[in-house]
Amino acid sequence: MKNIVLVGFMGSGKTTVGKLIAEKTGMPLLDMDSMIEERAGKSINEIFADDGEARFREYERELAKELAAMEGQIISTGGGIVLNPENIADFEKTGLVVCLLADAETVLDRVKHDTSRPLLAGDKEAKILQILETRKPLYESIKHRIDTSGRPSPAPTAQEIIDLYETNKS
Repeated sequence: MKNIVLVGFMGSGKTTVGKLIAEKTGMPLLDMDSMIEERAGKSINEIFADDGEARFREYERELAKELAAMEGQIISTGGGIVLNPENIADFEKTGLVVCLLADAETVLDRVKHDTSRPLLAGDKEAKILQILETRKPLYESIKHRIDTSGRPSPAPTAQEIIDLYETNKS
């Protein structure tokens, strides 16, 4: 059974939608950022501060290879997973990769009180606009995309992904 791999910018709904898909399908949800924190023994903020973003991306790459080799999982990735094309290539071999999109206004609304995102330190709005612009072509290169901007509930997005998964199971 294929994996369902959720990618997209921070605040696009990967974890929330992943939890709903897990509830509806009974498939386990694996959150990459939480797994990296557990393995490193520190928060993502601490990894960035102590070891740098490059080390975080190494942890992310190692875990992506490991999870891509599994089956029947829902994998919620970190927003920067797309920075290394090998991550997406590996996930596409064993799973349905769906990119959740959200406009800058929606992202800012969803993460404005979140202090656990090291890339947003300082002027959150400016950082969101800058990072979104940089990653936009990477997100748009993913075959299956769903825009979550302005959706009042994550439930329809979860159902859309389940339907897509059922259609693309083989």
